[in-house]
Amino acid sequence: MRIVHIITRLIVGGAQENTIATVLGLQARHGADVQLLSGPTSGPEGSLEARFIASNGRFQLCPHLIRAIHPWHDALALRDLKRLLHKLNPAIVHTHSGKAGFIGRLAARMVNTKTLIHGIHGPSFGSFQGPVANAAFLAAERFAAGMTRHFVSVAHAMTDQYLAAGIGQPEQFTRILSGFDLAPFASAAENPAQRNRLGIAGDEIVVGMVARLFKLKGHDDLLDIAPTLLAQNPKLRFLLVGDGAWRARLEERADIACLNGKFHFTGLVPPEEVPSLIGAMDILVHLSRREGLPRALSQGSAAAKPTVAYDCDGAREVCLHHETGLLIPTGDKIKLTESLLALAANRPLRNRLGRSGQERVKAEFGVDRMVDQTWALYKRLSV
Repeated sequence: MRIVHIITRLIVGGAQENTIATVLGLQARHGADVQLLSGPTSGPEGSLEARFIASNGRFQLCPHLIRAIHPWHDALALRDLKRLLHKLNPAIVHTHSGKAGFIGRLAARMVNTKTLIHGIHGPSFGSFQGPVANAAFLAAERFAAGMTRHFVSVAHAMTDQYLAAGIGQPEQFTRILSGFDLAPFASAAENPAQRNRLGIAGDEIVVGMVARLFKLKGHDDLLDIAPTLLAQNPKLRFLLVGDGAWRARLEERADIACLNGKFHFTGLVPPEEVPSLIGAMDILVHLSRREGLPRALSQGSAAAKPTVAYDCDGAREVCLHHETGLLIPTGDKIKLTESLLALAANRPLRNRLGRSGQERVKAEFGVDRMVDQTWALYKRLSV
């Protein structure tokens, strides 16, 4: 069975890591003939292209498949994808992300690919954007749904949102959690060496975020409440893992608020360094306003860290309130402050939530489980 995955770009991010792990896992565990097509990757978020190719992944760059809407490039991307898919003649095309999801499914339909699957890693429509953009993306998703045989959702929340928007039928959706290699996170559950390298004392309490430094990720909310948090608990420190277009602005905000020495910006780090950085945290916080199933939350739980998250999209499917973490209304900075202070003051509570989260993630988020469920879906749809 020949399978082609198509994604807009291979930046360092959850959807991209999920897609790469799926492609490589299908190849290694099931001997599948899988190829990954992607547009060019550039910017401060970093690229996973070289890492994928070094792992013996079959890769084809589609230079006109860019993230921004651009009629000329989009037309050329459609042409290029049609040519590639006609040549490869796959039994299944599995698309990911908004732009590749639309153009990829259109190209696959035009060359009569039998089975089209679209992976939903996060919503392309919603209140996080203006009404004109939202209407355009919603119309595009509805149109593309008519060409789609099946959807793979990383969270029930994604399925619910798409069905509520009139996209697809319930039997067309399968939830497959975004799996990853759990071992590096479990072994990094405590990391005093990393804390020493960061200049963090043993008795200080580290609140960490793993996210692109960009809009909708919630870094500003953490900066807003930091003075209040520090006034009540001077031992708190903040570790922001990742890079992005907003880094300079966020660093300037920390500087203006005299929070230098309290906030640590790691910048871009390779994925293999993320476990040790999470291991240096005491609490992992996730404040995104748009996310399918937050990978950072499951990674934090894998390292036995309690999590604090806004109740947005699929966060409640990982951050279980008072079981693995504390779930709070999106944008509620008073609750956010109270939750972080409560966890900072209560080590036994942190340990209990962290251990519970680790056990749950161990049972549900292994990469092999994700790959095997995907393969089983492919086999079912190929009958």
